[in-house]
Amino acid sequence: MTWDTDILIAGGGLNGPALALALAQGGFRVTVVDARPARSRAEAGFDGRAYALAIASVRLLTAIGVWQRVADKAQPMLQIKASDGRAGEGSGPFFLHFDAAEIEEGPMGHMLEDRHLYAAFLDAMQATPGITLLSGESVQAQEVGPSGVTVTLASGRRLTSGLLVGCDGRGSGVATRAGIRRIGWGYGQTALVTAIRHEKDHGGVAHQFFMPSGPLAILPLKGGHHSSIVWSETDATAAAIQALPDTEYLEALRPRFGDFLGEIALTGERFTYPLSLSLAERFIAPRVALVGDAAHGVHPIAGQGLNLGLRDVAALAEVLILARRRGEEPGSPAALEEYQRWRRFDSTALALGMDTVNRLFSSDNPLLRLGRDLGMGVVNALPGLRRGFIRQAAGLTGELPKLLTGRQI
Repeated sequence: MTWDTDILIAGGGLNGPALALALAQGGFRVTVVDARPARSRAEAGFDGRAYALAIASVRLLTAIGVWQRVADKAQPMLQIKASDGRAGEGSGPFFLHFDAAEIEEGPMGHMLEDRHLYAAFLDAMQATPGITLLSGESVQAQEVGPSGVTVTLASGRRLTSGLLVGCDGRGSGVATRAGIRRIGWGYGQTALVTAIRHEKDHGGVAHQFFMPSGPLAILPLKGGHHSSIVWSETDATAAAIQALPDTEYLEALRPRFGDFLGEIALTGERFTYPLSLSLAERFIAPRVALVGDAAHGVHPIAGQGLNLGLRDVAALAEVLILARRRGEEPGSPAALEEYQRWRRFDSTALALGMDTVNRLFSSDNPLLRLGRDLGMGVVNALPGLRRGFIRQAAGLTGELPKLLTGRQI
């Protein structure tokens, strides 16, 4: 069968473009279908939304030609500090302190704003032969046959390809139409996301403050005096806080934030996201593969959502490119099974691990508080164990695809 494109990617957020670039470098013709207007997002102003990119993710972005476009806009994370406590009372006596100096690879990761990363992906796709971007379009139907998959777009246009990849988020239409069910549950928590300007320089330090209602992450942005905030509260409390005017919103944040960075002020927009766990029962179906949130939606407690998605990208790109070199089609059942074996256990284990951490720390039970505080104290006191946690958070452990080590496939 002669396809319109070798691989069609539904979803143009971040994982979709990353996969398109990796596959195009491997010789595939790739079409990305994105419901949003591309340039409007690329030209957006500062709104505070940002990602914590692990070392392995930075290596992948370097290998596909994206990091070089944004490196000067990224903030290295030199230290990570995690503590437990209550709003207005400060942190408890035990804490975790991870320092980039403890590993040879350099900063544990980088903070990068969404607007810069997306614009870099867009520019890289436009500069890469073999990639077609269809903006303002969405996949409305899909039909799998013995020699390919046919999709129908919102405009009525039909396209054929050898493989359909769902990068279309937790409510993935690709997964639903492929008959892939999901398991999961809500946390009764909502993340309040915004950015602040602060008086003192953050020094490249990321903070995670665990409170009974949910964690508060303070993530350093480029320039020293801005940080991104991911603040989890119960659904009712978050809704009430989000409805407040800026001055009162800031007053609610201050006792949770503390005064270690001096005076603070809101800057950028304010967003909310309901928090839940969502796992696809399968990552593949005939002529279909799922990547990123379409496969696994996790709690943002450790900022691993995008990093998990980029691990999927690296693994899927590698198995498809190697299969192509063996003369197999992109929808090869053997290649898709290999992708699922590589990614399903790792991503499910991490998702459930984040679920456990959130449940453990989102409790005011005195025994649980004592146990988790002692646990943090023990890890912090043992350099070997602490170094292992740092390497895991940086994405440097396990069987890594080539792109996550910075190598071409």
